[in-house]
Formats: sequence, C-alpha cells, structure tokens
Amino acid sequence: MYFESRSHYSGHLNREMYFNVYGHAGKPMVVFPSSGGSKDEYAAFGMIDAIRSFIDRGLIRVYTPDSVDQESWLATWKHPHDMATMHDQYDKYIIHEFLPLIRYESNWHGGLIATGCSMGAYHALNFGLRHPDVFDVVIAQSGVYDVRFFTQEYHDNQKVYFNSPLDYLSNMSDTWFLDRYRNNTFIISVGQGSWEAPHIKDTRNLQHVFNMKGIAAWFDYWGHDVSHDWIWWRQQIPYFMGKLEESHKI
Repeated sequence: MYFESRSHYSGHLNREMYFNVYGHAGKPMVVFPSSGGSKDEYAAFGMIDAIRSFIDRGLIRVYTPDSVDQESWLATWKHPHDMATMHDQYDKYIIHEFLPLIRYESNWHGGLIATGCSMGAYHALNFGLRHPDVFDVVIAQSGVYDVRFFTQEYHDNQKVYFNSPLDYLSNMSDTWFLDRYRNNTFIISVGQGSWEAPHIKDTRNLQHVFNMKGIAAWFDYWGHDVSHDWIWWRQQIPYFMGKLEESHKI
C-alpha cells in the first residue's frame, strides 16, 4: 500500500499541519480523528487494515489530517464562542487549504467521503452538512451531534449554533442545502452497548430531523453488545464500504 506522512503550512491556522495518505487512487476519503486523536490514530487502531482491500484496489484514497480539538471543542477553559471560532478556522483550513491539495494530487473533481468515529463522527457529519457540495458521502460512527455535549450551553451563540447539526439542520429551509442533502449519501451508525448512551440519543434525534426534512439516510443501530470502541468500528467500516461499492458510490 502506498503511504506518505506529510505536512504543509496553513495560513488559516498559522501553523504546520500534519496528515497521512494511504493509497494510490480512488475516491478521496477524509478521516477526522476521535477526541484527542491524531493523523496516526486511524491506522494505529486497525482501521486502515480493515479497509485495506478497498485501498489496494484503488477504490479509495484515505487522508487523515490532524485536528485542533484540544484548542476548540475540548478547550473547556475557553468561552464556547472562542471554541467555535477556533473550529471555524479549522473548517477554513480543511475546505480552502487541505481539500484543494487533495484534489490537485488526486486529480479528483467529484465529491469526497467524510468519516470518523466518536468525535470524528461529529466532524464528519458537521462538515458533510455544512459543505454538501464538497462531501457527497458521510460515514459517521458513534457520534454526538448536539454541540452542547462540548459547550454545555451557549448554543444560542451564532458561531456555536452553526456547528451544532441537530440545531441548524432542524431549522434548515434553504433549498440549496436541502436539495444537496437529498442527493448525498449519509450512513449514521451507533452501537447499543457500553458507553453509547449519549450517542444513541443523538443518533435517534438526528434520525427524527432527517425524516422531518425528507432526507434519505441509513441509520444503523448495532446490537446491545456493541460498545463505543474501536473493536466494533473496525467491523463496521468495511461493511459500510462494501455497501458503497455495491451501489457504485466508490
């Protein structure tokens, strides 16, 4: 498997940003790390090995950028407005600096996949909803989708609100967004075992909002033995990738 560990300078974040690349061809897939994770996490927990066949066959090319979560949603000493401001800088980095690099190197002009586990699932869905013209496939595994999980309150702050999918999607009426949502692919999964309670709640609430807005999505609830853990996410991701291959979406 082709592999590179690299970095480039971000003007939006004023720092060198590090990322890994796995694969030689295919639909680009951006993996957002879980809370406190890094560019190396996805491989370290066996997720790259779990989807190796899709990478080796040139169906997907995986990019794993670092996050700035420790300075945004996990920076509990900050006011939520400042947490959201930092995340918005990360959003600008991903959309205006990282994705152009991906498109240039991959010669890829279509939609991309956004995915992640736990906090990475929150990022994947948030990026997919905020930028449906960029990401046409979202795979969110065991996420929370109400930003109050991180901020406690202050969801009425505009910057915070527009990073809380359950809030802004509930009130979405813009047909530019809704039409794209309805043409994109959303896979939202969660286990029903240990440590999944808040993620089950948010997944069910999200499913209700999707149904209310007429957005087709696959909400997949795994068994009561399925905990909030990599051992299960490793089983889920090749299953979902296989379904995407069957439907010719990769």
